[in-house]
Amino acid sequence: MKKKILFPIAALVLFVSVSSFKTDFFEIAKQIEIFTTLFKELNMNYVDETNPGELMDTAIKSMLKDLDPYTRFYNEQDVEQYKINQSGAYSGIGASIYRKEGHLFIIEPYENYPADKAGLKAGDEIIQIDDIKVVDFKEDTTTLLKGVANSTINITYIRQGKTLKTTLTRGQIEIDAVPFYKMINNNIGYIVLQKFNSKASAQTKAALIALKEEGATQLILDLRGNPGGLLREAINIVNLFVPKGEVIVTTKSKIKKYNKIYETKNKPVDLEIPLVVIVNGRSASASEIVSGALQDLDRAVIVGSRSFGKGLVQRPKKLTYGTQLKVTISRYYTPSGRCIQALDYWHRDKNNKAVRTDKKNYNAFKTKNGRTVYDGGGVDPDVKIEKDKHSNITLALVKERVLFQYCNDFYYQHQFENISDFTFTDADYNNFKNYVINSKFEYQTATEKFLDNLEKQAKKDDIELKIEINQLKNTIAIAKKEALNSNKEELSALIKDQLVTRYFYKKGLYTYHLSHHKSIQKAVEILNSKKYKQILK
Repeated sequence: MKKKILFPIAALVLFVSVSSFKTDFFEIAKQIEIFTTLFKELNMNYVDETNPGELMDTAIKSMLKDLDPYTRFYNEQDVEQYKINQSGAYSGIGASIYRKEGHLFIIEPYENYPADKAGLKAGDEIIQIDDIKVVDFKEDTTTLLKGVANSTINITYIRQGKTLKTTLTRGQIEIDAVPFYKMINNNIGYIVLQKFNSKASAQTKAALIALKEEGATQLILDLRGNPGGLLREAINIVNLFVPKGEVIVTTKSKIKKYNKIYETKNKPVDLEIPLVVIVNGRSASASEIVSGALQDLDRAVIVGSRSFGKGLVQRPKKLTYGTQLKVTISRYYTPSGRCIQALDYWHRDKNNKAVRTDKKNYNAFKTKNGRTVYDGGGVDPDVKIEKDKHSNITLALVKERVLFQYCNDFYYQHQFENISDFTFTDADYNNFKNYVINSKFEYQTATEKFLDNLEKQAKKDDIELKIEINQLKNTIAIAKKEALNSNKEELSALIKDQLVTRYFYKKGLYTYHLSHHKSIQKAVEILNSKKYKQILK
């Protein structure tokens, strides 16, 4: 007998602010009643069995989709993952996993964690976990890898065509906010800040103090690829370099209690050390609070490419039955008064995509020393480095896992004892090109998609364009063949990054970047020149 599912009305009510609820009480009550009756009738009368939980999950997430991408509903499983992200710890095998169409691959085993200790490598395909075959498991397979610390699991996997087995013991996995710090030379310290979880400010402070003890008189803080996190951690990190009582962030909302001014509350570690902060297009939210505040206060030189542009603040709200709503409650403003939100989710284009703020509509603000900075599109670096925007062929090779598979094969064909021995030569790149060609890899450019549509429309309009379109397609085909040569630099860089990580883990990659990444090299150059002080005047 099918159970009737009673929809928790209180959960929907919480999606609406108190002020709106009072104003639109009748309309809200009406819509809730309509939805409740629809949900009941659908569940009772649909021709096939339905899953009420999945239906509700889809309905709520679809409702929120038209707001902004940060206002989200978390079911019970989502809440657990959210807690892991914020706390920086969970129990599992310690590996980055890729799932696709019933397949489960190891992307990166974390050094000295269970997967690594059990001998699992990047590229291994897990096909069975204990008695469960991955291909037959319809739910999230990665949940099978997580579990109580010190519990054991048996894993069957495929490596380079061979089926192997291993047993590992799950462990407590600590996600470091600062996975790496090191002296670049005798006087420049370097810190990678990867996440803004609850450990971020404490680990950044510890790294800063350790580097100063090693002789650091200048510092580089790397926020590239940092998606953000906890607001308080961002403020505490800025506080390491600025005095107590400095305004770092102001939040503004339609709800009065969310209008707040956040100031530094602690004694700083170093007010004088020359500081360069590196950002890119994937540095967002809390990363932009740190870089934006340090820029506004003329406390650091910002290097890199324009940051993502997320000026919205979220807060979690508990709902019934262990679920949760993360809702956008306000916008944040840096010390100069600018909001760096780049996308307008409330005024969309004809394709229902958020509109990016036009440069002509940016507003000018002044830093503490009177320098001009702008709102509207992320933190614009003081020293710009060309944005790492990948070509179509690079994106396609990554998406189709061709580059990943090539790196798997290369790893088992070459050995390097030390990172200083690592090389990827022109001959190796030629081998890569042959690998791509032999893999029968194909991709479609945006121009080809346009021509396909044009050809269809021409037929409908009874216009003969076959010869012209074929000529254009031949030209595109030649350009696509040449793409492996014209994009050699960016493809080589991605291959090197993947290979170094396979041989020497993520710490090895950070070490490799110290002498090979243009953003870090530019940061070192600025710190070693008069340009640093000139920029901040």
